Amino acid sequence: MSNVVAIIGRPNVGKSTLFNRLTESRQAIVDSVAGVTRDRHYGKVEWGGREFTIIDTGGYITGSDDMFENEIRKQVQIAINEATILLFVVDGNEGVTRFDKDIAGLIRKSGKSFFLVVNKIDTPDKTPYASEFYSLGMGEVYPVSATSGSGTGELLDQVVQALPNPNDDFTEDLPRIAIVGRPNVGKSSLTNALLGNERNIVTPIAGTTRDTIHTRYTAFGNDFWLIDTAGIRKKAKVHEDLEFYSVMRSIRAIESCDVVLLMIDATLGLEAQDLSIFDLAIKNHKGVVLLLNKWDLIEKDSSTAKKVEDQIREKLAPFKDVPIIFVSVLEKQRVLKAIEVAVEVYHNRRQKIPTRKLNEFFEPVIEAYPPPALKGKYVKIKYVTQMKGIPMFIFFCNLPQYVSESYKRYLENKLREGFNFSGVPIEIVMRKK
Repeated sequence: MSNVVAIIGRPNVGKSTLFNRLTESRQAIVDSVAGVTRDRHYGKVEWGGREFTIIDTGGYITGSDDMFENEIRKQVQIAINEATILLFVVDGNEGVTRFDKDIAGLIRKSGKSFFLVVNKIDTPDKTPYASEFYSLGMGEVYPVSATSGSGTGELLDQVVQALPNPNDDFTEDLPRIAIVGRPNVGKSSLTNALLGNERNIVTPIAGTTRDTIHTRYTAFGNDFWLIDTAGIRKKAKVHEDLEFYSVMRSIRAIESCDVVLLMIDATLGLEAQDLSIFDLAIKNHKGVVLLLNKWDLIEKDSSTAKKVEDQIREKLAPFKDVPIIFVSVLEKQRVLKAIEVAVEVYHNRRQKIPTRKLNEFFEPVIEAYPPPALKGKYVKIKYVTQMKGIPMFIFFCNLPQYVSESYKRYLENKLREGFNFSGVPIEIVMRKK
C-alpha cells in the first residue's frame, strides 16, 4: 500500500513552510508539478525508518472573487479523496475561522485519518491558543511551529504510527509493474490490450484507492501484479482536474510498484509532467521503462526513432540508461515487448552483487582514475558494498566530503558498463571508514 500524506488548509496558514520543514528542504518549491492550479508541490519524508510522499495543496477557500478559488477547492477535495492521511493545518494566531469549519466538515464526511495541526505556536505563551481548536470537534490538536520546527517531531511520530503497512496489498512476492502517465496517453488501451483475454486475469484485488486496480497477470509465461492507474473512470467533476488527479494516482502507483511503465504520447513528446513522474520514480529507487505510444501516427524515415530517442535521453540526463520502446497500443505493436523489458528491469533492480566481486571490479577502475585531490587532500577509497534491497552502493573512504558529484557519476557509469542495470536508478554514497 502506498502512503500519501496531504497538507490541506485555507491560504496563509503556513502549509508550504510545514512542507519545507517536513521534507527538510530550504526552497519554497521542492518539485513543481505541471497542472492547472498554483501552490502544489510534492516531496519525500523519512522519519523513524518509514518513508512517505507528502503533498502541499493550495489553500481551501470559499466565497472569494479569486479566479483560482474554484480550482483550489477542487484540488483540496481530490487530495482528501486520494490521500492516506490528511494534515489539516490551521493558524493558531487567528483562531477558528469559517473556512476552517468548512474544511473540518469535508474531512469528517470523508472518513479519512487526519491530524489537526495548529501552526504558528512559536513560543510557550502561545500554547493555550491551540486549545481553541478543540471546538472543531476533531479530537487531539497538535501545536507546532513550522518555522522553528517545534512540535513537528511529535507530529511525525504519530503520522508514521498511523501509516498502513506498505505490503498489506500483496500476499505474494511477485514483480509489481505500474502503468503511469498523463491523461489520454493510452494507459487504458494498454491495460485492455494486456488483459483483453479474461483467462489471463487470475485474481483482481482492490487497490489502495477506489479506481487503482491490482491485477495478477499470468499470460505468456508471465506472473506479476499489474497496477492499473488508468482507472480515472469518468468520475463526476474530475475531468477538469485530470492533471492533478493523474499525478496523485501516479504517486500512489509508483510507491506500490517495482517497475514503472511510463507512457508518453509520441505526438506530444516528453513534457514537464512526464519528467515530474520520471523524477518521482527515480527518487523512489524504482525501475523505469519509457513507452512512446501512438508511434503509428508519426511520419518517419529510417533515422526518426534514433533522433527521437536521443532527444528524450538528453532530457532525462543524468540518468540516461533507460529502455525506450516505440509502441502502438492501438495496432498492438511491441506491447508484449514492453512487458518483457519491464520484467527484465525488475530482475536488474533485484540483483545483489557480492561484496568481493564488487571490490575486484572497482579496484582497477579506481586505480586507473582515483578521486581528484582537493585542497591538497587525497581521497583513498577502501572498499565498496551494496545495500540490501535497493541499488545503492556504499563506498567507504577517508574523506567522503571531498568526493565530487562528477566522480560519483564516473563510478556509476563504470558500474553500468560492468553490470546490467538498464532501467534502474543507482545511488552512489560515500561514507567515512
